[in-house]
Amino acid sequence: MSSFLPSFLPSFLPSFLPELTRTARVALVAAVLASVTVLQAQAAGLSGQGTWETTLHGRDLDGDASTFEAYYDTALDITWLADANYAETSKYVAANGWGEMTWDEASTWVAQLNIKGITGWRLPTLLDTGAPGCNFAYGGTDCGYNVSTSTSELAHMYYVTLGNKSDHDSAGNYQPGYGLKNGGPFNNFQPSTYWFGVEYTPATSGAWEFYASNGRQLFNYKGVEYAAWAVRDGDVAAVPEPQGYALALVSLAVAGAAIRRRR
Repeated sequence: MSSFLPSFLPSFLPSFLPELTRTARVALVAAVLASVTVLQAQAAGLSGQGTWETTLHGRDLDGDASTFEAYYDTALDITWLADANYAETSKYVAANGWGEMTWDEASTWVAQLNIKGITGWRLPTLLDTGAPGCNFAYGGTDCGYNVSTSTSELAHMYYVTLGNKSDHDSAGNYQPGYGLKNGGPFNNFQPSTYWFGVEYTPATSGAWEFYASNGRQLFNYKGVEYAAWAVRDGDVAAVPEPQGYALALVSLAVAGAAIRRRR
């Protein structure tokens, strides 16, 4: 078991493990490992890296102000679901560690998504710039590494908002420290591949994708299974919840009754 322990445990546990029974030792190690796993899963975003601390604003959708279910992105004027793997968390897809779906499945899932009465969610989008299709390069285009962040919502999130790096620099050289190092305030942001809600124009059997593991933007066959992240245009804070509509109707009824009485 020791070969699977975090690096700090070998120097910490032996001082008192001999005093415990074998059952107690196993239980203790399991508890410590569980705590480490929880801490890793809930790790906070990297302060000072990217713009996320000023451009992402938490939105409470369930009435529990201690947690946020979405984040409004002031730079892009869209709202990101706080759980970047909600398809699996909500048990829409089988638990496989990634919550992956084909492009058609992901499109269906996001179109029918209802979060505490808020609908209108979609997959992230991009613009196919230059010649139709993939204009592969190591910087500034719609395909490859270090792509244009002004035309891709996922690329903007990865490179600008969270300040992550591609595994290649703009000259095509290997770049250390790349990858999804900063996940910001989001839950379950996977170092996986995410679908865009945009078909690949030269061959509509394909669609665009973004590799959160190395910052590459590309395309693939729609039948491949990837993760899906729900976003919504605008700020969900401006969308009245169902009870808000009810209160508005009551207010209108009261106002109408008052006007009738005056007449």
